[in-house]
Amino acid sequence: MEALRNYINTVRHDFAKQKLDEHDVFENPIFQFAKWFEEAVGAQVIDPNAMTLCSASKAGKPSARIVLLRNFSESGFVYYSNYNSRKGSEISEIVENPNCALLFFWPELERQIRIEGVVHKQTPEESDLYFNSRPRESKLGAWTSEQSKKILNREVLNEEFEKLSLQYPDENIPRPPHWGGYLLKPSTIEFWQGRPNRLHDRILYSIENNNWKIERLAP
Repeated sequence: MEALRNYINTVRHDFAKQKLDEHDVFENPIFQFAKWFEEAVGAQVIDPNAMTLCSASKAGKPSARIVLLRNFSESGFVYYSNYNSRKGSEISEIVENPNCALLFFWPELERQIRIEGVVHKQTPEESDLYFNSRPRESKLGAWTSEQSKKILNREVLNEEFEKLSLQYPDENIPRPPHWGGYLLKPSTIEFWQGRPNRLHDRILYSIENNNWKIERLAP
């Protein structure tokens, strides 16, 4: 254990691949996100749409997990989940804490993107459209799992999956009422580019009078 702690304290990586200048970025952060996302795909980043989603309870207790970005536009960033899961409960109108944060980390490009804003449910029609595009097994999985609930063992899931496979033998599987999409409408978006000597480039976009303001942050 001591050797491992010593190793952690000595891990160092000097970032030097690229730079980020506030005079070179797009005025709209969604366009800047699209540019960086395209470059992440081109660099063959594994799961470039994987992002950390941070939510919190009404009392302020935080939790984080990885989810997958499934769409984005000037309206915001879309992901899908079980509405009854922990993250769904923390975001629901009952708990009244729709404030969330997203984090993309692409080490191959020495880049991070931090996004903060408010989350809303998509319309049922929007959720239906995406659900119908999913593979059959993924649709069955959405019905199988009561996400975040305690279960006795793995066999509980396997048996439920097999039962549902017989109930829905083809692709015609309805969307569960407890499953659907969320849209995070951003209020701030920060682009982080690793630089030498820990003097990283940080460009912050924030909403001011319905327009995006661009500022540089100290690393």
